[in-house]
Amino acid sequence: MSAPHRGNGGAPDDGRLHLTSEFASVTVELDLSANGPRLRIENQQNRRVVYLDPLELASLTWLDHESLGPFLDPSRTGWSSTEGAPDDADV
Repeated sequence: MSAPHRGNGGAPDDGRLHLTSEFASVTVELDLSANGPRLRIENQQNRRVVYLDPLELASLTWLDHESLGPFLDPSRTGWSSTEGAPDDADV
């Protein structure tokens, strides 16, 4: 059986999965440096990293696409080019 395809350009043996679309580019890899295994996800556009443990990953399966909608709203997430700047409400 051959190794799984590692996305869009990642070497099959580097342990990373590179996923890219016209909207986003991320690198996903298994992280074993904490108390238990977790997934490390790095946004290739702004280099932000998040670590998700098995419970957090499982909770994603409980959601439907409609529930994920607020996370995809650029006004509520890190998509802004003014990251770290105060919101209009803070001014």
